[in-house]
Amino acid sequence: MWKWYALLSAVFAALTAILAKVGIKGINGNVATAIRTGVVLLLAWGIVLFSGQIKEVKELNRTNLIFLVLSGIATGLSWIFYFKALETGDVSKVAPIDKLSIVFVMILAFIFLGETVSAKVIIGGILILAGTLVMLL
Repeated sequence: MWKWYALLSAVFAALTAILAKVGIKGINGNVATAIRTGVVLLLAWGIVLFSGQIKEVKELNRTNLIFLVLSGIATGLSWIFYFKALETGDVSKVAPIDKLSIVFVMILAFIFLGETVSAKVIIGGILILAGTLVMLL
């Protein structure tokens, strides 16, 4: 099932890039990020409330909170820089370069999470990196 969720994530990420590029026209990237973040905040808490998962908030421990806050900071910074890039760059170039994060995730997952390094994953990462370099040059 996770593969379907990942595919849906990719589809919505593509829509995000296109809709954001149109929506950012004539406004500052920080304002656009703030609006987007507000919408995400309402959507996420709405899902938690309507699905009855609000009781799980009490189950969070210190480690959960620390790493979720750090993840939130990283997300916010990612979005701010993404919107700054979209302000002046072509979405067809900004989005693929942004996806270089996949290579960074692979490396960090190997180092910090102890995930398995396979030839298939390494080759895929090298191809993503090569594609990104083609976009940059």
